[in-house]
Amino acid sequence: MTGGHAVLQVPVPELEPFVRQRHEHYDPDFVSADPDFVHAHITVLGPFLPPEDIDDGVLSTIDEIAFALGGFDYRLEQVDTFPNGVIHLLPDPIAPFRALTAALCEAFPQCPPYAAEFPSVTPHLTLDAVSTTVSTRSTVELLGALVPAECRAERLDLAWWGNRTCRVLDSWPLGGPERPQRPVAVIPAT
Repeated sequence: MTGGHAVLQVPVPELEPFVRQRHEHYDPDFVSADPDFVHAHITVLGPFLPPEDIDDGVLSTIDEIAFALGGFDYRLEQVDTFPNGVIHLLPDPIAPFRALTAALCEAFPQCPPYAAEFPSVTPHLTLDAVSTTVSTRSTVELLGALVPAECRAERLDLAWWGNRTCRVLDSWPLGGPERPQRPVAVIPAT
């Protein structure tokens, strides 16, 4: 499968206006028409399995992990920049996101976070990237009253990220009784 990848992510609707606008400006091919898709998110495991490897056993395992963790409150206020220039918000507390990532990594060891590209993983919400016209300071100014944001993690989405194919494949309430009975979406080959 080429042209995209699956990600397990916690949607952050409070920051959707800002993040979606950045996608519209920089990456219009990644703007989703799926009303359930939230561009603003905190990745907990990605890239995930290819769609052809996601079966009922995989979905059941994710369901058990989402149920066991339960929903939680967090705050987004601290803007930071990674050494590679990615400007992001750090969730506080960060521990529930780390716990979710750890549980998913234990269940799916063949899917290391960020394909093991980084020696350590920091849960975050990506805002932008440093460039000749974008800085951490300019991003903070653009965020304006959106931060600090009081948030609640209520669901875990299995999302597909690909050019003109971004959408939610499946979703689980955190602490909910079971995943919605919705088939995994078919991903067109590119």
